[in-house]
Amino acid sequence: MGNDFSDRLSRIAHQPHSPFVPPETKLPEFTIRAVVSGIVLGLLFGASSLYLVLKVGLTVSASIPIAVISLGLFRVLTNAGVKPASILEHNIVQTTGSAGESLAFGIGVTMPAILILGFDLDVCRVTLVAALGGLLGIAMMIPLRRALIVQQHGVLKYPEGTACAEVLKAGTSLQNKPNTSMVAGAQLVFCGFAVGFVYKFLMSGLRLWKEIPEKVFGKGFAGGSISAEVSPELLGVGYIIGPRIASIMFAGGALSYLVLIPLIRFFGGYASTP
Repeated sequence: MGNDFSDRLSRIAHQPHSPFVPPETKLPEFTIRAVVSGIVLGLLFGASSLYLVLKVGLTVSASIPIAVISLGLFRVLTNAGVKPASILEHNIVQTTGSAGESLAFGIGVTMPAILILGFDLDVCRVTLVAALGGLLGIAMMIPLRRALIVQQHGVLKYPEGTACAEVLKAGTSLQNKPNTSMVAGAQLVFCGFAVGFVYKFLMSGLRLWKEIPEKVFGKGFAGGSISAEVSPELLGVGYIIGPRIASIMFAGGALSYLVLIPLIRFFGGYASTP
């Protein structure tokens, strides 16, 4: 059984792969507009990812949203008379943007450890950690690319990367002609940005309603409480991670606030010393 599985993997790994963009095809790739667009989107998604990871302890990948935004953005520029972007330029945009988001996530999960170790979060230290982390990731990816991507093509699935590639292939072509069907997806993303901004501004800026409505129980259930943070960013994260993971997180919160904290409050009330 094990030998059959190994033989099948070996056959898959040695199957000839025909790339979507042939090596002899000459297309614009590493252009100024692609790099600048990727940097801007990386800053936006990096800031949102850092906010989410510090707030709820998790974040979501930005590769596919940035790919969709890139297709929609350059579609608008094309209608304005700008030369259409190639699929390789779109790939540069999504790679640069998602790299910024990944770096922000790395900062968010390592900075608390630095605080625990007793260091201050000054700008120089945070910048140094981010720069060294990014350079280390690039240095490790250079030798691993051939081993994990080129040689293992067809064996390792990389579902997110495959999905992102399908988005780019569906949204453009080798002739630099954008697919109009992807414009609706980009418009939906920008509409989501607008709705989230308006909701957040009305809630946090104008304070028209409470950001976190809460009910704290009194005697008989001391320490127990129920609260809900209804915010656009958490709603988006919940939609992406799906009901299963969201239910697990909800169950953990319910266990903490309705069981563990009341138990600690109950038994701790009889303790004579801390």
